[in-house]
Amino acid sequence: MISQANRNTMTGLSEQEAIARLKRDGYNELPSAQARSLWSIAWETVQDPIFLLLLGGGAIYWILGDLQEALILLGFVLFIMGISLYQEGKTERALEALRDLSSPRALVIRDGQRQRIAGREVVRGDLLVLAEGDRVPADAIVLECTNFSTDESLLTGESIPVRKVAAAGNEEMARPGGDGLPFVYSGTLVVQGQGVARVREIGARTEMGKIGKALQTVQPEATPLQQEMTRLVGRLFGIALSLCVTIVAIYGITRGDWLKGVLAGITLAMAILPNEFPVVVTIFLALGAWRISQKQVLARRTSAVETLGSATVLCVDKTGTLTLNQMSVQQLYPYPHAATAYDVALHAREPLPEAVHELVEFCILASQRDPFDPMEKAFKQLGDRYLAHTEHLHQDWNLLREYPLSPDLLAMSHVWQSADGQRYEIAAKGAPEAIADLCHFTPPQLEALAAQVREMSERGLRVLGVAKASLLEAPPPFLPPHPSLDPVRLPEQQHDFPFQFLGLVGLSDPVRPTVAAAIQECYSAGVRVVMITGDYPGTAQAIARQIGLMQMGPILTGAELDRMSEADLQQCIQSTNVFARAVPEQKLRLVNALKAQGEVVAMTGDGVNDAPALKAAQIGIAMGQRGTDVARESAALVLLDDDFSSIVQAVKLGRRIFDNLRKAMAYLLAIHIPIAGMSLIPVVFKLPLVLLPVHVAFLHLIIDPACSIVLEAEPAEATAMQRPPRHPKEPLFGRETLALALWQGMGIMAIVLAIFVIALERGQGELDARALTFTTLILANLALILSERSSARLNLKVLRSPNSALWWVIGGGLVFLALALYVPALRHLFSFSFLHPIDIAICLAGGAISLLWFEQLKSLHRRH
Repeated sequence: MISQANRNTMTGLSEQEAIARLKRDGYNELPSAQARSLWSIAWETVQDPIFLLLLGGGAIYWILGDLQEALILLGFVLFIMGISLYQEGKTERALEALRDLSSPRALVIRDGQRQRIAGREVVRGDLLVLAEGDRVPADAIVLECTNFSTDESLLTGESIPVRKVAAAGNEEMARPGGDGLPFVYSGTLVVQGQGVARVREIGARTEMGKIGKALQTVQPEATPLQQEMTRLVGRLFGIALSLCVTIVAIYGITRGDWLKGVLAGITLAMAILPNEFPVVVTIFLALGAWRISQKQVLARRTSAVETLGSATVLCVDKTGTLTLNQMSVQQLYPYPHAATAYDVALHAREPLPEAVHELVEFCILASQRDPFDPMEKAFKQLGDRYLAHTEHLHQDWNLLREYPLSPDLLAMSHVWQSADGQRYEIAAKGAPEAIADLCHFTPPQLEALAAQVREMSERGLRVLGVAKASLLEAPPPFLPPHPSLDPVRLPEQQHDFPFQFLGLVGLSDPVRPTVAAAIQECYSAGVRVVMITGDYPGTAQAIARQIGLMQMGPILTGAELDRMSEADLQQCIQSTNVFARAVPEQKLRLVNALKAQGEVVAMTGDGVNDAPALKAAQIGIAMGQRGTDVARESAALVLLDDDFSSIVQAVKLGRRIFDNLRKAMAYLLAIHIPIAGMSLIPVVFKLPLVLLPVHVAFLHLIIDPACSIVLEAEPAEATAMQRPPRHPKEPLFGRETLALALWQGMGIMAIVLAIFVIALERGQGELDARALTFTTLILANLALILSERSSARLNLKVLRSPNSALWWVIGGGLVFLALALYVPALRHLFSFSFLHPIDIAICLAGGAISLLWFEQLKSLHRRH
């Protein structure tokens, strides 16, 4: 242990010094795949099939001697590239923000204050506070530690953890391996105890940096949604290629003009190639993860973004998630002096009675000297307020040994040596039944203790027992003598100390003000909430009442859970929403039982022991503030503020993302039908071509941002949290969605085809017919975008919902259309004629009929 004098100087770096070192040495990260540059995004964009087809069309026009048409196509290449760069840049910025957030977190001391920062922001000289479950963010020298061990198998291959000691002085860093070293290494895991270490090396200069470059080659798996898109795109691509070859052959054979046949084939390929589908999925998932992070939930895996909207059960811890994790001591029950518990809050302005002084003293001795745990902070604050300058606070005592909590015994003990070296005291705290076990309570004593614990827990208090032992006292007659009960050779287990029960402590932890409303929102959305806590059933029941948690069946305790068979648990899990006195290891069994019932489970956790349950749940949610790195690495989501209401907001966003993605896909499918139809029908029936490559390129100026920017930015549906969760295996394109998109597309095609045929029948000529048809197609396209914004009927409320990208796309589309129709040079390039007011009225009527058709289809779809 480090001396008290040195401890007082451990203020760490100042914030200004840390910033200066960060600028000088760079970020604490391994060399990895860098964010894509503007040039790399541009190169990927140029390789897109649409751009290759545009370039091919431009080359053919060049060969035909039509230089203007060739140049305009190349102009479209540059313009669409600009839109693609904007979309990809936005996605890349979202991913970069997520990379910053998903960097392993580190607890450091700066300006004398503990603060949690991204691991990549740790600098040389930082003081790291490390505890069980943390991932070490940098190579460092240990300044002080208690029962400190790390798993270095990642670096050394050693199968067992290695013990760490505090450095005797300013030692040089040594290679990892073996017990007794005062050094910790980046990437290793703290498996026991706690310590403070000063950073020596960061980034590529760490031991991990020297050997860890293989991590750069790891590629993320495709999500189920991306796999579905890959299958869909593969099928559509095959169909599109077959149709294109057929069109070229038909045109060449029937009209004898193979170059124009190739142009017709290129136009059809541009119209129906499904290149937007995978792009849209990638953009939606990336921006969706970024949007969720704005709600204080970090999506570490994109699969979680897909699954969030399907969650049917939220399994949550009580402490810190449903409550504020700001504990204060509410009641003290000294044993056996008091008939009733002493209420600290009720007598806040009065000094503590002498009867409870020893109880508070040993609460503090059983805690860390500089506590991080909210419970232990509450004990320290109580002592500082009421026992300052008394003989009950022992800042100068020396901690000899710490006995940590274990699954078998929910109690921990500290062995202290007094400053004069004459006294040796052991302080224990933990679950009342565990402390009673250490004190060898008789059955009548256990019954009386249980009654008092029940009375305190029914007030919503978390109850702990406290005990003490002294090595100078002879053990009671009922304890066997132990040969190692002396300060030199301390026993291996807490049971060997002659403990004396001191009493009970009741702590209150206020419920978060947002939780009750969030739970009601879950119930409206068909999502069940299950509370899992280590507290007593009475405490759990009191909290459940405060937050409005439905209790369909009786509370189940961890002990009862252990006695249950799998069949009994399957029966019980259907009606039990509160689990008390549960340990982290039991969460995995609960997750598996719920999954066996067909539930989609979201499970929260913060400790090392929570990792299996977090991995097993479809949506593992780790705590960002109090959670361990092991939990965060096992989870799909990280709750940055540890607040339950943030989980509910993330579920709502998950539903919004999937809804908007489905709208975008339906829109893409619907709008490609009339484009493909108007490219194919004139060739088959020997009519003048309606769409040339330049027209399809123009349409893509509207289609691409509409599906990837406009519809992605749509706010959640008003009914998003008023309907049951969707089935996780429900495809993006179900039969109903597919049918709706097909009917929408067929409706547009019927309207524009009718206008095209009537114009030709009236003898208006090819240019007139093309201008009328294309203008109607553009207006119908804009009407489809408006209609797809909401599954409800289009109204002023929907139109007023914030989405600036929508009006930019609609306004830009109309302005470009007006320029193409009324600027002579552009009109010539698009092969249009001048449209008169009556022509525009016909086109507007076609667009209006399209909108009415879409709205009627939506009504039929909702009724069905």
